[in-house]
Amino acid sequence: MIINLSERHSLVSNWIGELRDMGIQVDRMRFRRNIERIGEVAAYEISKELPFEEQDITTPLGIAKQKVLTEQPVLATILRAGLPLHQGMLNYFDKADNAFIAAYRKHHGDGSFDISLEYISCPVIEDRILILCDPMLATGASLVKTIAFLRREGNFKQIHVVSVIACTEGIDFLRRHEPHVKIWCGAIDEELTAKGYIVPGLGDAGDLSFGEKLQS
Repeated sequence: MIINLSERHSLVSNWIGELRDMGIQVDRMRFRRNIERIGEVAAYEISKELPFEEQDITTPLGIAKQKVLTEQPVLATILRAGLPLHQGMLNYFDKADNAFIAAYRKHHGDGSFDISLEYISCPVIEDRILILCDPMLATGASLVKTIAFLRREGNFKQIHVVSVIACTEGIDFLRRHEPHVKIWCGAIDEELTAKGYIVPGLGDAGDLSFGEKLQS
């Protein structure tokens, strides 16, 4: 299943517009905060689908029955671009365990690229709910490889992917390899360039959040 949050929340659509706007995205703090807010909305929507139980809570005046999560998810993030989105999720799932994965495109002279994974820091994920954050779902290759990488650490029972902007080609690629994944995104774009960039997209989310990186 794919959930386009812009269709449910007018504010998400507004934030996406600011993220795309070249005149606004030069403000890095605002850019990061808009991504963070989309993460907060995604966390709120995902929380509606997580298992809960009713507990008795003692107040100064009596007992209140409240619904609480039966388990906390694992929030996984692809460095570095995923950090603002991850923070938004963590603002709501503030008791969650966290996983971090270093993944990047290793470009070749002919314009092609491979996905390189070099680092993982991960809690126990066996039989747990995994929420994986990556702001741009372009080709889907990095997400598929990251999920396979995480499976070496354990078999999670449920997986959600959260992106700011997703491309239809990347969505299809991800669902072919991970048919049980649920995708939450701020917007869906139709076009992907030959170099694997989303159009109209918003540019490089990592560079816009943290500054341009050296390419080696």
